[in-house]
Amino acid sequence: MTAAPPPAARTADGPSLRFVSEMSADEYFSGGRRDLRSPLLVRGAIRPWPACERWSFETLSALRRPGGEEVRVRFQDGLVEQGKTRPLPVLPVAPFLRELAAESARGVPEDRGLLPERRRRGLREGESFHLDWEAFRSGVKPWTYIADWPILEEFPELRKDFDIRSLWPGPRWTWEYVFVGPAGTVTGLHLDIHNNWFCQVRGSKELLLFPRSEIPPSCVSGKFNHGSVLTTIDILRLAEQPREAEAFAQARGLYARAEAGDALFIPKGTWHAVVSREPSISLGVFGLTVPEILTEGAWAELKHLLHRCGLYKAGDCICHEAAQA
Repeated sequence: MTAAPPPAARTADGPSLRFVSEMSADEYFSGGRRDLRSPLLVRGAIRPWPACERWSFETLSALRRPGGEEVRVRFQDGLVEQGKTRPLPVLPVAPFLRELAAESARGVPEDRGLLPERRRRGLREGESFHLDWEAFRSGVKPWTYIADWPILEEFPELRKDFDIRSLWPGPRWTWEYVFVGPAGTVTGLHLDIHNNWFCQVRGSKELLLFPRSEIPPSCVSGKFNHGSVLTTIDILRLAEQPREAEAFAQARGLYARAEAGDALFIPKGTWHAVVSREPSISLGVFGLTVPEILTEGAWAELKHLLHRCGLYKAGDCICHEAAQA
């Protein structure tokens, strides 16, 4: 019987992962939309949507508000999920998007990312594996990027570029947010109270997904974020967090690479982190059914109201310093 490796080796390896379940768009839609309970990657699910043809960094950079005013949005500066909350900058989007267009034109090295392509091709379905954390940490930093941009509310004419209802089985209320950033953009480990169809419009992203039970309570952050629960595990600084790194190494989860045109279903309560392999445009479609709105949705809104009144988690949040700024 082979002895278990020492804790230090397990920590360096990080969590053990398997590939997320996949199916083609034809399989998903012809088989009937289902009430999903587990993560599922649907290849090509949104490829027929007009957004996959019309949305590019160049076309989004040409957006103007009424009267020709430039579009300015609040950018995400580093990992909001971990660490000290910092004021977030409000910047014009056009220069940023033009830089991403130039970066995108240069292409993606095959070995970029947490799971380089040459390793991915050698793995069998159902086989467990570890990620290339050393290469990840040496080549990634918390870039400034656009997060949670409600672009479909600000520019309602763009809604026709998406067929969001085609993904959902039955009626529900949805919220849509766009995420735009360069290669190396990281969204830290967190979970949402909503089910989420993560739609990849441009570029590709790697996603790590874990059941709620895989992250111990000792690594759950007390910091308030509307609709989400955060962790203290910073995947960019694991070497500086021995306690969190050891807990993270014990986790068992799933890995997905979402390419342009794919949609990944992330069930509510699933811990997940996201890393961009290349400049990317993504649409997060968060949804709640009527019973969910009346339960966890209502509870989240009550906490948000109390927080805004300074009666709940005052100053211990991702928004407090940004709101003051």
